[in-house]
Amino acid sequence: MAPPLKRALPKALPAGFILTDSEKKKWRLGGIIGHGGCGTIYLASRDLDRDVPADTDFVLKVESRENGPLFSELKFYQRAAKPGNVQKWKQSRKLDFLGIPTYWGSGLAEHNELRYRFMVMERLGTDLQKVVESSGGRLEAASVLQLGQGLVDVLEYIHENEYVHADIKAANLMLCCRDTEKVYLADYGLSYRYCPDGEHKQYKENPKKGHNGTIEYTSLDAHRGAAPSRRGDLQILGFCLLHWLCGSLPWNKLVKKPTEVQEAKQRLMDNLPDSVQHLSVGGASTDQLASFLSYVKTLGYTDRPDYRHLKQLLASAGPGRLGLSVPRDPPAREKTSTDEEHKTRPVPARYMRGPPPTKPRSQQSDDAAGRSLRPRPVVAYGEDDSEEEEARPKPVPDCYLRGSSIGSRDQPKQA
Repeated sequence: MAPPLKRALPKALPAGFILTDSEKKKWRLGGIIGHGGCGTIYLASRDLDRDVPADTDFVLKVESRENGPLFSELKFYQRAAKPGNVQKWKQSRKLDFLGIPTYWGSGLAEHNELRYRFMVMERLGTDLQKVVESSGGRLEAASVLQLGQGLVDVLEYIHENEYVHADIKAANLMLCCRDTEKVYLADYGLSYRYCPDGEHKQYKENPKKGHNGTIEYTSLDAHRGAAPSRRGDLQILGFCLLHWLCGSLPWNKLVKKPTEVQEAKQRLMDNLPDSVQHLSVGGASTDQLASFLSYVKTLGYTDRPDYRHLKQLLASAGPGRLGLSVPRDPPAREKTSTDEEHKTRPVPARYMRGPPPTKPRSQQSDDAAGRSLRPRPVVAYGEDDSEEEEARPKPVPDCYLRGSSIGSRDQPKQA
């Protein structure tokens, strides 16, 4: 589906404000922790007698009552993802975990003559996009395959409950704030009820709705203007897995030209498995993803996928843990004289001629992705990186190592 239109954020509610949901449960608002397409996100608590703690387990999404994205997401949870139904599904499939956030309640509220809609959810941690960027744009092959298997479980559940997600991407995958081995598929504001009352929508192309979704990953059906379907969700997932494994997609430089992106995706699907196997980077095998997309290619628009077979195609011989490294933002602070003294310690010439330890990895990832990624935190070697790179490959006499060519702040102290 098309991304939601930008709407004015609702006027902020005061900390400590009490809201009552449709089941008469009361919730106390804490501080604001974010904004999104669904409005404003607050910390929340069931304890009404004290301030909401920073480590609370709940968040509360609030939007103006006239807006739509939160209403759409709310309908998904009420129809398809009630906690009791999710728990029964897990038991029937013998699953220890299913990556669907827990819905705790919803309702309407008024404050200063303004009307609001709200929804209470399980609190989650950082999104996978930040993890991918902090890893240089790629994830380990075993992690990619395990993520894929977990997401196939999620898609099977929502598909069996008449919905498709239609916007799978790293920014919509959230790590559990207490256990980073658990990853949730979130943001159902664009979810689509493809099979209301058991009757599948018919395939119908509509050029006016062409290219809907996130252009890098959206399905070929969506490029043609057809409504989202189960095979579309799986194709989107396949493109995402390929991106996380290889660090780029063949059409990354074409995202401003939707028709050319569509043509590039069609070529990739037409030439499977070779088209995917040739994208291998750093020795990581893409065979499993080639097989995954080859199976998706065989599906008809209304076909029910074989989810067990899809999980088998993504089987990994790697370690059982995801092993995702959660990025941590360094605390903001001003430079001090202590920092400057620390940076001016003498460095052996053999280290100064070589690039910083993390530099090649980020350069490789940027070249492979065809775009600039958010840089990883690295040790600062000087104010001007380009001058450093030119100087490092050449042997430099010691007298220059202590001079201005390296930067006045880097001069070693005299003995």
